[in-house]
Amino acid sequence: MRAVKTNFSTAPLLRRTLAMALPCLALGFLAMPAAAADTKPVAGLQLIAEGFTSPLDLLSLPDGSGRLLISDQIGVVKVLNKDGSLSDQAFLDLREKMIKLNAGFDERGLLGLAPHPKFKANHKLYVFYSAARRASAPTNFNCVSRLSEFKVAPDNLAKVDLASERVLLEIDKPQMNHNGGRLVFGPDGFLYIGVGDGGGANDNELGHAPQGNGQDTTTLLGKILRLDVDKGAPYAVPRDNPFADGTKGRKEIFAYGLRNPWGISFDRGGKHEFFAVDVGQNLFEELNIIVNGGNYGWRVREGFHGFDPKNANRSDTNAQTKDIHGRAFIDPVLEYKHPGKGKLDPTVLQGISVTGGYVYRGRAIPALQGRYVFGDWSRNWALPDGVLFTALRDGTGAKANWKLEFLPLDESVKLGGYIVGFGEDADGEIYVLTNGRNSLTGTTGKVFKLVAK
Repeated sequence: MRAVKTNFSTAPLLRRTLAMALPCLALGFLAMPAAAADTKPVAGLQLIAEGFTSPLDLLSLPDGSGRLLISDQIGVVKVLNKDGSLSDQAFLDLREKMIKLNAGFDERGLLGLAPHPKFKANHKLYVFYSAARRASAPTNFNCVSRLSEFKVAPDNLAKVDLASERVLLEIDKPQMNHNGGRLVFGPDGFLYIGVGDGGGANDNELGHAPQGNGQDTTTLLGKILRLDVDKGAPYAVPRDNPFADGTKGRKEIFAYGLRNPWGISFDRGGKHEFFAVDVGQNLFEELNIIVNGGNYGWRVREGFHGFDPKNANRSDTNAQTKDIHGRAFIDPVLEYKHPGKGKLDPTVLQGISVTGGYVYRGRAIPALQGRYVFGDWSRNWALPDGVLFTALRDGTGAKANWKLEFLPLDESVKLGGYIVGFGEDADGEIYVLTNGRNSLTGTTGKVFKLVAK
């Protein structure tokens, strides 16, 4: 939690137990008035699907059908047909394979979904979900994060064959939070996985290395992984992964020093840059451009600032700038502040938990072209007050600055929810996924499409 130091997550699914237990006034937070109210709206919201609990992913099935997949954290994937109708039958139902989720606060569940780029030919689909602790894990660990491959049933292309599951990777989790789990195939055809640091607070609790899991290259926690799922048993490791020889770290690691990457995506245009947001601890949220072998600083750094796990509410002014190998940490391209335990300042309060999105490459909203569209879970833990942002590179070259701006929206359709995810269709249009509650109960989850004003 942010305003009160606890061992709960500051991730986007999110520090909810205290928020639900304490009234809003006790927390001392009021929603910030809509920023840039005098700015002309450039986009609107169109409700396209509802009745979910907490929809985390929306993406196109690359089979030419025009179908979209919408995954719900509770373990169900539904199909949104080309005509806009939502299929009654679940495309995938993992609830029997998952760990039992809490009805209230929980960050576990079905967290990532990615069809194979050649899905039309091989019918393969990859998912990242939380399963019960395996017997080989320490008895005081919480669960296991599982990456699996499934296939669509050969006699029913509208349903995944549960019996086809091929488990590729399992990562033991000491705590229930900071799971990460977002999946994306890169332009190189490899599968990228964002993995959280294991949970708890400050990356220094049970199951965390002395230097923190983010900086420990012998664990997969706190990392971006990259796998070749088309080779090997159960997978192969790309030869240019930074620790591909296995001598200085796990072969699967592509980048490290991350706390809870809640949203990873490749720009489908431009230089095809790889974006990842990272949910902060008590002070800063950040947006990163991920490169091969990059170390993004957690738990030594939070945003552009030093981080001291013994005093998470004050930036460490004497923090190291290089890792144990003598390489400089890679700073984020952008950060924004959230209140932590300090006094609320509405001039800087933009949100409390970043949710990653996409670089807009659609055609419907020219004003967004080339901007990274993302958001924050909420500006208030106890109220559904998600906020939308854009980020744009200002200038050229390695030292170009990035500008954070509120996304000017026509509010004839109210967002009215916690932003838990974003989606992108085959045309590059962007979708906003919300949960109307800060829990895994009910059917208040909705899917909106960003449309031209």
